[in-house]
Amino acid sequence: MSTDEVRSDGAGRAKVDTKLEIVVIPVSDVDRAKEFYGSLGWRLDADYATDNFRVVQFTPPGSGCSVIFGKNVTAAAPGSAQGLYLIVSDLTAARDELLGRGVKVSEMFHNEGVYVGPDDPYLFGRVRVSGPDPEHRSYRSFASFSDPDGNGWLFQEITARLPGRIDSAATTFASVNDLASALRRAEAAHGEHEKRMGGQRDENWPAWYAEYMMCEQSGKELPQ
Repeated sequence: MSTDEVRSDGAGRAKVDTKLEIVVIPVSDVDRAKEFYGSLGWRLDADYATDNFRVVQFTPPGSGCSVIFGKNVTAAAPGSAQGLYLIVSDLTAARDELLGRGVKVSEMFHNEGVYVGPDDPYLFGRVRVSGPDPEHRSYRSFASFSDPDGNGWLFQEITARLPGRIDSAATTFASVNDLASALRRAEAAHGEHEKRMGGQRDENWPAWYAEYMMCEQSGKELPQ
């Protein structure tokens, strides 16, 4: 590979796709961790072992990134992985599902202001406030849980991405649930659109839905 192939373009963006697909989490008891992550409903991809090595891999539903743990996989202290983000489009549904699976999950919370005090691995120095973001803005609402070793996971609700985070020409949905949630938001917004039209039925609603969903994901201005 030549240096030209990996050189960034004028905007500072590398030309070669580099996809994060594995995160290593340190655990003390491999079988206990395997049982826990299986209880979340995550897909078991591998459980490979030799005399001195074992690796277990799980993938959260709809995720392009997997987690691995095992024996002699990492020298990090068990439980030292913190602030592991799981992005969801419906925080209430994600939290309720884990509660239904018997997993202890925190109440929903959001952040406000900036303070000087102990570091919060999730909120980067912001004050944690009980309940979801009052305006239900993307990136603002959270819930947390931990595995048996104390590795910390965080649900973050995102329904609309910041500009530039997603290529609008390659909009995708990671799962049926994500697509269904996007359709419901488009339906609600389209209802307001028809009200502004005097209550007339918009025969071109499929195109309006499509534009709304693509703009929402790519951070562009939403159609009115």
